Amino acid sequence: MAATARKKDESPATTQDPRWQRVVERDAGADGVFWYGVATTGVYCKPSCSSRRANPQNVTFYGTQELARKAGFRPCKRCRPDGPAPDAENAVIVAKACRLIEERESAPSLTELADAVDLSPGYFHRLFKQVTGLTPKAYASAHRAARVRDRLVTAASVTEAIYDGGFNSSGRFYEQSTGMLGMTPQRFRAGGANEELRFAVGQCSLGAILVASSDKGVASILIGDDPEALVRSLQDQFPRATLIGGNEDYESLVAQVVGFVESPGIGLDLPLDVRGTAFQQRVWQALREIPPGQTASYREIARKMGSPRSIRAVAGACAANAIAVAIPCHRVVRSDGELSGYRWGIERKRALIEREALT
Repeated sequence: MAATARKKDESPATTQDPRWQRVVERDAGADGVFWYGVATTGVYCKPSCSSRRANPQNVTFYGTQELARKAGFRPCKRCRPDGPAPDAENAVIVAKACRLIEERESAPSLTELADAVDLSPGYFHRLFKQVTGLTPKAYASAHRAARVRDRLVTAASVTEAIYDGGFNSSGRFYEQSTGMLGMTPQRFRAGGANEELRFAVGQCSLGAILVASSDKGVASILIGDDPEALVRSLQDQFPRATLIGGNEDYESLVAQVVGFVESPGIGLDLPLDVRGTAFQQRVWQALREIPPGQTASYREIARKMGSPRSIRAVAGACAANAIAVAIPCHRVVRSDGELSGYRWGIERKRALIEREALT
């Protein structure tokens, strides 16, 4: 066999190849990008293969499975590089569990969900969190919250909406309602009418900056070129709220944000009114834990959250962030350190990172 006959002195400098590090890390993100053959076993594998690590002198990289097979390698029986992608299989399993959660009036137990997909509870729990970024319990809670929000608009009463949404008691619902809805159920039922947001617009070296707050804390920080466009964006974000121009005391809050933009070393510690899905809020909390002057990749954030395959979802949560600088999505970069998209412009992102690096 050509694979097993390959001589060691003909081996490429495997350890110098960046693909080798991805094999060492068993990086699932590299699956489908390349494959590697092992001369001593005669098999080819995916980078994430859990088999014992091969001696790099016996490893050859291939850009396609066809090239690996032509070189005389057969598919590894452990990682099954020629079979359905594990991500696709796992997505089917988790989708089935999600449908079960969504179809039930009350949340099914972890054991019920695991039995439905023929997995052990422990493995299923890890798999579900890996794929969705949430535990089954958190997913069920988020689905129940969405159902309540829908029913608050159409139900005859708040009480009816609570029970239709799957809550067994109004007391448990009201304990969670403000965090779930961002306001009281009655106000949400009215479409957010009568919610008051104070706002003011200032100027900084990055352009115009708008800060808006509810009675809970800062709900939005927007940056742009046109102050009037920022106000329109705020109105679009909170279409039923009453916008009230901030007084002199409130403008001092804007000045605090501007001061942080110009001199990040002074820090920024504001009460926030964070509104988003459970997963988005987990991502945004992770962003707030990145120290000024440092950056993290989307992959690193996903790993820190215990959801290493949720890289795209992390990027989506960063893009959805509407509280600039206080939730520092500008500190998130690509795995190679290069800057990626930023809601308020890539040059503003670059400027913020450079300034924080000097603190």
